[in-house]
Amino acid sequence: MPIQVLMPQLGESVIEGTVSKWLKDIGDEIKEFEPLLEVNTDKVDSEIPSPAEGTILAILVAEGTTVEAGTLLAWIGEEGDAIPEGGEIASVKGKSGKSEPTPDASVHAIPSPTILRAGRNNNLGFISPVVVKISREEGIDLTLVKGTGQGGRITKKDVLTYLELQRESIQVGGISGKISSPSESPPSRASHPSPEIVPGKILPHTIVRRSIADHMVRSKQISPHVTTVMEADLKNVVAHREKNKGVFSQDGVNLTFTAYFISAAVAGLKKYPIVNSSWSDEGILIKKDINLGMATSLAEEGLIVPVIKNADRLSLFELAKTINDLANRARNHQLEPDEVQGGTFTITNHGISGSLFASPIINQPQAAILGIGVIEKRVVVIDDAIAIRPMVYLSLTIDHRILDGAIADYFLGKVVESLQNWA
Repeated sequence: MPIQVLMPQLGESVIEGTVSKWLKDIGDEIKEFEPLLEVNTDKVDSEIPSPAEGTILAILVAEGTTVEAGTLLAWIGEEGDAIPEGGEIASVKGKSGKSEPTPDASVHAIPSPTILRAGRNNNLGFISPVVVKISREEGIDLTLVKGTGQGGRITKKDVLTYLELQRESIQVGGISGKISSPSESPPSRASHPSPEIVPGKILPHTIVRRSIADHMVRSKQISPHVTTVMEADLKNVVAHREKNKGVFSQDGVNLTFTAYFISAAVAGLKKYPIVNSSWSDEGILIKKDINLGMATSLAEEGLIVPVIKNADRLSLFELAKTINDLANRARNHQLEPDEVQGGTFTITNHGISGSLFASPIINQPQAAILGIGVIEKRVVVIDDAIAIRPMVYLSLTIDHRILDGAIADYFLGKVVESLQNWA
């Protein structure tokens, strides 16, 4: 019987994805869990494994097409199997942004691979291919796993947490033997070859470039942008970093200046929480969590913004470690879709390429974005005396619907104060 391949929901708030590349063609043989296609969600590419072994009977969604989670993408079965009536039409979200309903109303999520216990609710909701893969390989009864995702959905993190608890319980009980580590989800591509640039020729848009273009144009259309600029003396920060970077490196952590800027931004957001907000027709939504996005360059491929969740709960060491991890995996295309979602404020360090200051575009639906210029020694006047100090320009671009110039300056002043008074 033919098996459906559905667009998975790759994150808590990821409701759609773009088919960036099919790795198999119609008529090709494929094994269960072998990579079938690549899906792009918010500039993150993920390989989607096949839910079954068999032959590719039909591919219903073309490369470059954006569809909603749950959309029928393809059919897999035995050669000669007939596709069910109505199964050749998929719900496609095209350039218009409108979605057409799938005629086959029986489209369903991938079922749990384990036997459900009597008396338990058999409807576990959507189960992603990654969760299916791990549960099958590790022999996990998914009815025993508590789902923390949206609507109680079981996520990859839930399954890994369950495995870790099982491992700990075995170790505490003194039972000998080893539980193998859970299988990781198929990694995103380790490298993306840059397109050839030929003068006089058209360079085709990539999915990432189109995504950036749409996001930036929409932001400028939505928010009235205003930018304010201040400078900070980083004498204390530089001294603290020189004193501690060796200690951090002993634990494999590179103490970058970004950790200090994020920590200072957190101090500003805690004192002026309205900056950690977004606009709505009902009013200004003040976010309860401080989730800081850090713009990360992917060279010719564009920009991606991994998010440090609950940054206000992290020490400088924890911030530095998280920054290292997210930046490295961003550049190696190994981020999970959830790791670029949920940001409440963004920092972009344009100074790494020598820029003094800039007026960045707001990362919607946030209220502001902090730009960091190059750190350089400059001659300044301190207490009526000339001194040479490591200085940096900081720019804050705000949504003028939410923030006025005064509150923007108060916030940026707090960031400067935190940096200059670092102890």
